[in-house]
Amino acid sequence: MTEQLQAMPTDWQRALAIVAHPDDLEYGAAAAVAAWGDEGKEISYLLVTRGEAGIDSLDPVEAAPLREQEQRAGAAVVGVTTVEFLDHRDGVIEYGPALRRDLAGAIRRHRPELVVTMNHHDTWGGTTWNTPDHRAVGRATLDAAADAGNRWIFPELADDGLLPWDGVRWVAVAASPLPTHAVDVTGALDRAVRSLLEHRTYIAALTDEDPESYCRAFVEQAAVEAGARFGGRPAVTFELFPC
Repeated sequence: MTEQLQAMPTDWQRALAIVAHPDDLEYGAAAAVAAWGDEGKEISYLLVTRGEAGIDSLDPVEAAPLREQEQRAGAAVVGVTTVEFLDHRDGVIEYGPALRRDLAGAIRRHRPELVVTMNHHDTWGGTTWNTPDHRAVGRATLDAAADAGNRWIFPELADDGLLPWDGVRWVAVAASPLPTHAVDVTGALDRAVRSLLEHRTYIAALTDEDPESYCRAFVEQAAVEAGARFGGRPAVTFELFPC
């Protein structure tokens, strides 16, 4: 595809990034988070699980705190200090009202103008199948952005002080096979590499490559490929849904 991508909107101040697992944001989107932080924007992270089922050699009881620690460290590299976890079970997240309620509650609490999530489509493009967790969380996030503003959906949230928030203007889906927009990350790539590198336990179980070389190759190659549709500038892509 050669059609050029549009620049992401910049007239917002607060964003909430909602993903299934530790490392989901670091595989690309963290570079955009770093660039947004440079502009003075406020970004918070919400992880639906602690990624406890992601390392075959580690029992989930051991993996969960390690992956949480790595996620907090990775977020800090790109300037994110607010990182929350919902404790749904890794690998078996269920799309449905319970997940939508949790996400709508988080959106009401953080009151973002922009919500970021991960690819909700069945594939990454072609025949590479996406995981159930990514699909469930991505789709629930798109729904929860509207749920958060409707006082008659999950009215019990108001009893906990979470009043309706209809201020979400966009949901941006990272790693979508159907991107529409992009962010110039020229000055953020090194931080994005270091952010992904904080997931050392996970990466060591994933590949025999040198961790730093692996992280740099992944982040920089993705940015260059995205930049081919964004004026040649290193970029992170998003599929943008207005709300």
